[in-house]
Amino acid sequence: MSLGRIFIILLFIGFGYQNVQGQSYRFKTSGFSVLEKNERGKWGEWSALDLVNLSVVLDTDKHRIVVYSQELQLFNILNYIEREENDTDIVYSFVCKDNDGRECKLSIITRKKQDYRKQLYINYDDHIIVYNIITV
Repeated sequence: MSLGRIFIILLFIGFGYQNVQGQSYRFKTSGFSVLEKNERGKWGEWSALDLVNLSVVLDTDKHRIVVYSQELQLFNILNYIEREENDTDIVYSFVCKDNDGRECKLSIITRKKQDYRKQLYINYDDHIIVYNIITV
């Protein structure tokens, strides 16, 4: 069995049973926040959490993650990073390229000590976007 197939199986087990078409994992967002670097390259403060109800789809057949915001955010997966787990988190990460060809890292993090709530982090060199997500 290939590493990719093992990853998909573990991803499915990690997210639990859900409505799946092919290898598609669907989420809804409940809020988002942004963290940016200032002119000196130092990280600032997280913005206030904005409530937002968007669809997010992880499609491993097409190797992409799509955030259906007003401006579609399409992330083509270049590399699947090995699953990480510690006492507090389970992390699935992906090296991606966005609509503009910029490289970024997306991570779906399950917070074990916070009732297993999930978050999607979109990490760029100069800013980070976090969405609170639920599996649908």
